[in-house]
Amino acid sequence: MASRISVDRLIADALDALGGVVPFDLATVMQLDGDALRVRVARGPLRSRAVQRHGLKWREHPGLVSVLREGAARAFEDHGPDDADPFDGVLELPHGHFCMVAPLRARDTNLGIVTVDRRTCGVADANQVALMGVFGRLLAVAIETGEDNVRLAGERNVLEQRARDLARRLDDVTESELLEASRSPAMRAVVATARQVASSTAPMLLLGETGTGKDVLAGAIHAWSPRRGGPLVRVNCAALPGAIIESELFGHVRGAFSGATTDRPGRFVAARGGTLFLDEIGELPLELQAKLLRALQSGTFEPVGSDRTVSSDARVVSATNRDLAAEVSAGRFREDLYWRLAVVPIVLPPLRARPEDVLPIARGVLERIQARTGRGPFVLDERAAAALSGRLWPGNVRELIHAIERATLLSEWPVLRFDSPPVPPTLRASRTLEEVEREHIVAVLHSAGGRVHGAGGAAQTLGLHPNTLLSRMKKLRLGGARAYKAK
Repeated sequence: MASRISVDRLIADALDALGGVVPFDLATVMQLDGDALRVRVARGPLRSRAVQRHGLKWREHPGLVSVLREGAARAFEDHGPDDADPFDGVLELPHGHFCMVAPLRARDTNLGIVTVDRRTCGVADANQVALMGVFGRLLAVAIETGEDNVRLAGERNVLEQRARDLARRLDDVTESELLEASRSPAMRAVVATARQVASSTAPMLLLGETGTGKDVLAGAIHAWSPRRGGPLVRVNCAALPGAIIESELFGHVRGAFSGATTDRPGRFVAARGGTLFLDEIGELPLELQAKLLRALQSGTFEPVGSDRTVSSDARVVSATNRDLAAEVSAGRFREDLYWRLAVVPIVLPPLRARPEDVLPIARGVLERIQARTGRGPFVLDERAAAALSGRLWPGNVRELIHAIERATLLSEWPVLRFDSPPVPPTLRASRTLEEVEREHIVAVLHSAGGRVHGAGGAAQTLGLHPNTLLSRMKKLRLGGARAYKAK
């Protein structure tokens, strides 16, 4: 895939080929950048860091002005004030040394110049100057074609990313199904606020428990905004390692790190003219928060491994289930970034606070599943409706959707049945303290071979007096306390 580095390699190969016809100690391509000419590629034994960093204001050099305006190659002869060598003051070369400059012009557009210098004195003959002019025109076409390929490759990457995001969304429950089905006054107030602010470009921060539909609301905000014709790009900040998320957001150039074999534009570029949704923003590493703040404030950033500034006008909507104010107090989240993101904060209520929405959402999800998979239609009878309405839904709308999906797979058509929900391991913390204490004492006794007293006994391991441990065992109704005491 084309990249700026691959174009630079093409330029270097072309200069090396030129050296077989016109020997040089230094050959460069200097790129035109407004009023400046800056070295892009340098070849030859005189190449150095100073040369690579060299730049000049070309309008201050009459000889270079004539090369660019007339579009003809030129051999500098006496290197006087009107014919100043582009590297005068950078290289210590003798007065009257061999020096040629040719313009890089393609489609009547000046891209820069090609320079050739030798340590020895002498003037290029007419044939060499003519050859240099032809070389400049051919190289200019090659550079312009390469740059076009880089641009097209970047645009293709953006389109491919948008296609992936769209494909991912096709399997989701649509935004309108969940929001328009709401009968809850609290949720309707959220929707009204979101609709009102969607027409602006102000950042929005969506807050609420996991599974309340923050990603759904973000999609709706995009659909209600003037940017609905542009892309909606989603990034889950918690799903990417810190070493990757900077490249994911801001892009990278080829060679920026191991495995970076091509340029990649990043999500901010992919979201140009649209909306960038940063989910789980509270998980963003602290060292990246400053770069995100700059991108929000100025609309500019640098891809990883590049010093080139890139702009993006993406509207940012972020979401988190964390208490960001507490994260700021703890020093884990930048206060300036918090206030920048929270221009319009919106809190989504949990599903248990709007039980009237459970059945409408369930019916909308069933319709979506049938349209997507062909399963159904299923009947949501009184027993099924009661089972759904009677739950607290700690996982909120996401848990409800998964429960319905599971029921359509396990129930006998056409009636849905909802058994007791599976309890994930993390929810086992609801056990009583007495149950936890009993388990721990039993485990320590087992590892001590049943001994309470003495070195290596359970009492010593637990840091308790043996009589205290025996008393706790009795209270917890641990059978065999007398036997343990005897041991």
